[in-house]
Amino acid sequence: MDAVWAWKADFVQAPVVLIDQDAELARAARHGNRAAFGRLYDKYAPMVHGILLARVPRSDVDDLVQDVFLAALRQLSSLRDDAAFGGWLAIIARNRAHDYHRRGRVFAELPADLAATDRPTPEALAALEAIRSLPEAYREPLILRLVEGMSGDEIAARTGLTPASVRVNLHRGMKQLRQKLDCEERS
Repeated sequence: MDAVWAWKADFVQAPVVLIDQDAELARAARHGNRAAFGRLYDKYAPMVHGILLARVPRSDVDDLVQDVFLAALRQLSSLRDDAAFGGWLAIIARNRAHDYHRRGRVFAELPADLAATDRPTPEALAALEAIRSLPEAYREPLILRLVEGMSGDEIAARTGLTPASVRVNLHRGMKQLRQKLDCEERS
C-alpha cells in the first residue's frame, strides 16, 4: 500500500517539475535566449500541431504551426506568468485557427517535386474527419492523444487544462468517436 501512495505522490509532482522547467525556459526566452525558445518549440510543437489539426485543413497545419511560434516569439514580452507558457501558447494556436477561418486564403500551386510524398491513408483521413465532427471540447484532446501521442498528463500540463478535465474529455470523446466510426463502418 505504501508503494502505491509513494508512486502516486511522485506522479502528482511530475507536472509541477515540467512547469517549473518550462517557466525557466520561458523566462530565458523572454530575455533573448533563442536556444531556450528553441527548446520550448521542440517541446510544444506537437501540442500546437494537434490544436491546429483539430481545427484547420491538414494541408495548412505546418505553416500555421510556424505562424503560431512566430507570433509567440513576438509577443513573449506580454506573457505575465512564465509558468503559464503552455496555456498561453495554446490560446495563440486556437486564435490563429480562428483567424484562419475568418480571413480568405491565397493559394499557390506547389511544383510537383515539392509536393508531399507521405500521404495519409483513406482510413486515417476518415478518422481525422470523424474527430473533427465531434464537439470542440473533445477534438483537441483526442488529436493530441491519438495523433501527437501525448499522454493525458502531458496534455494537461501543456495546455493548462486540469488532468481531470482531460481524462473526462478523452473518455467521452473516445466513446463518441467509436460510435461515429461504427456507424460509418456499417454504412
